[in-house]
Amino acid sequence: MQTGGGRGVCVGVGGGKALGVAKGVWFSMARRDVRRRGSAGDGGAATGSWFGRAVKRLAIWTFALGLLAAIFIGAAVWFEAQDLPNFDAMKSSQNGQTILVRARDGTELFAMGPSYGKWLSYEDIPDSMKSAIIATEDRRFRDHIGIDPIGVLRSFSVRAKTGHWRQGGSTLTQQLARTIFLNNDRTWKRKTREALIAMALEWRFSKNQILELYLNKVYFGGGAYGVDAASRKFFGHDGRHMSLAEAAIVAGLVKAPSHYSPTADQKAAVDRANVVLEVMQDAGAITADEAANADLKSVKMTSEGSQSAVRYFTDWALPQLDVLLPESRDPNSHENLEVWTTLDPKMQGAATQAMQANAPKGAQGAMVSLDRDGAVLAMVGGLDYVSSNYNRATNAMRQPGSAWKLFVYLAALEAGIKPDDPVVDQPVTINGWSPRNSGGSYAGQIDVRTAFAYSKNTVAAQLGQQVTFDAVAAMARRFGITTPISTNPSMVLGSNDVRVIEMVRAFAAVSARGTSVEPYGITKVQTVDGRVLYQHPQAQGQTLVAPYVAAGITDLLQTAVNIGTGRAAQIGRPVAGKTGTTSSNKDGWFLGFSSGITTGVWMGRDDAKPVAGLQGGTAPARAFAQYMKVAVTGRPAETFDTQLTLPEWQLEPDDIGNMAGPNAYAPTVDEAGNPVPARDPNAVDPADNAPGNAPPKPAANQDFLDSATGNRPGDNGPQRPRRAQGQPNVGI
Repeated sequence: MQTGGGRGVCVGVGGGKALGVAKGVWFSMARRDVRRRGSAGDGGAATGSWFGRAVKRLAIWTFALGLLAAIFIGAAVWFEAQDLPNFDAMKSSQNGQTILVRARDGTELFAMGPSYGKWLSYEDIPDSMKSAIIATEDRRFRDHIGIDPIGVLRSFSVRAKTGHWRQGGSTLTQQLARTIFLNNDRTWKRKTREALIAMALEWRFSKNQILELYLNKVYFGGGAYGVDAASRKFFGHDGRHMSLAEAAIVAGLVKAPSHYSPTADQKAAVDRANVVLEVMQDAGAITADEAANADLKSVKMTSEGSQSAVRYFTDWALPQLDVLLPESRDPNSHENLEVWTTLDPKMQGAATQAMQANAPKGAQGAMVSLDRDGAVLAMVGGLDYVSSNYNRATNAMRQPGSAWKLFVYLAALEAGIKPDDPVVDQPVTINGWSPRNSGGSYAGQIDVRTAFAYSKNTVAAQLGQQVTFDAVAAMARRFGITTPISTNPSMVLGSNDVRVIEMVRAFAAVSARGTSVEPYGITKVQTVDGRVLYQHPQAQGQTLVAPYVAAGITDLLQTAVNIGTGRAAQIGRPVAGKTGTTSSNKDGWFLGFSSGITTGVWMGRDDAKPVAGLQGGTAPARAFAQYMKVAVTGRPAETFDTQLTLPEWQLEPDDIGNMAGPNAYAPTVDEAGNPVPARDPNAVDPADNAPGNAPPKPAANQDFLDSATGNRPGDNGPQRPRRAQGQPNVGI
């Protein structure tokens, strides 16, 4: 037992050791397991801590970057705000120059450039106009800081859905910034600067000031900037008295001014205005009853007269401002101007109607009408300016036909040929050229007057050869023809190209008794405050031909209208003129004058193709007569000076003999051209009493002669009459 017990004890003792070892192993394993579990738990906590730190860092960086961006944007806006002009300067700023063209009576013909109307303060602008603009263009105008994030997001949303920028996110303030300071470039750079300027405007000015600027600056179409200009243009009254319906029409124009313009498409303008009224009602700006009572159809639109009738004239006259205005004036100045012209609205309307009523089908036409001093009273450069703005009155070069004979006969008259001189209408050949008359017949011996009246080509050719073709060309140059002139024999029949306005100028010089006339269209240029920049000087024409030459050609021109090819141009008072027709009826002309007004008409095709039945004595002469009947209204009828007072060198010997004695011809100028005072026929010339000029003493006295001849005093035979003292000796 003991042995056993001892063994047991021994075993126990050994078991205790084993148990201790086991416990140590178990505790060791437990510690390792705990460490492993602890390690696993620490990793989860670390993971959660890292995510939180990342979020925290992101928030911090986002806040920091946002703060930096806010500081940067704020600084940029602040600098932009410092550069902005003050409110008064913003009111006076304009983006272009306006040129108002007036007729000779002061009526407005044409406005070139923008029209700004009268500036309306915020209080003067109707509430309906302010509400309509805010409702349609920027409903959150009163709440944003110049840019509208909601509007921007909406714009991007539409862009993502449709693939196109169909809806803008610009606020009223951004539109104002673009109108005053920027342009319409579709670039991110422009949009960014626009946003900065918009926020600067909001910083610098109140909402009411911004809206006032906008409504006085925004473009409403037709050249009208601001509500006052738009109201005057479309409704004929100032912007302070616009109704709700009118305000809806004007507000609807901002989206597309040219498309919704009442003058271009009244139906489109009304349809757009209905949309504006619906938007205003939806925004709470008006009630349903107010929207229903806004009768758009009852709005009276101003009828904009067609400006095309005067555009040919303004296209010719206005470019002359570069020459007429003082050189000291700043060429980049945007100072608004008023240009007073010579155009007569009544005559211009009559000219346009006459051309449209008489021009053959498919043909074009041109007309220029000058007053006696060269003032352009009417100008037609084509039948329709909209379809063709080419000015045929000033730019086109066409053959004048027989109208060119004006210069042939002027040269002939100056060379000594008189209207009553005989000429022979017969076939002729000059340097291989054989002209023919239009009818193919020949009249034989006639006078110069008849040859001109019936436009005999053969006579014109003979006269041109007689005075030389160079002399004819020189005469045309003298009367203002600047186009190239060929001196071939055919030139006497108008084979050289000319301009309508230059031919009219030549005929006007004849009407002015041979004195040069310079066409002009501008009488005065002044600023809107009345400061005169240019005043047309009084005309001082130069003598082109002697009075007897002007009288002679006027005689021929009057005969051509009375009995010749220009009979269709008669208007019930004296008219002098000439027809012109080119080969194959490609061109038809009539030029003439009456009561101080000179008018020229041309008709033909732009492609120079023949026009059936076109002759100078038909459609052009009829158009001339229709216009001139209106043009001379109110002017007295004037008879022409056709009395030829010929110079001494053209008088026949018998005429010189008849002018001897006390009524003898005495020169009025000396060799240097200085005037010579008239001599009293009863006065005794002191030179006659000079010693060297005393009459010689007779070789024998009278008694000796009587004795030699057998004559005694008191005889009844024939006695020789004694010469009265002072009677001039007349050579035979």
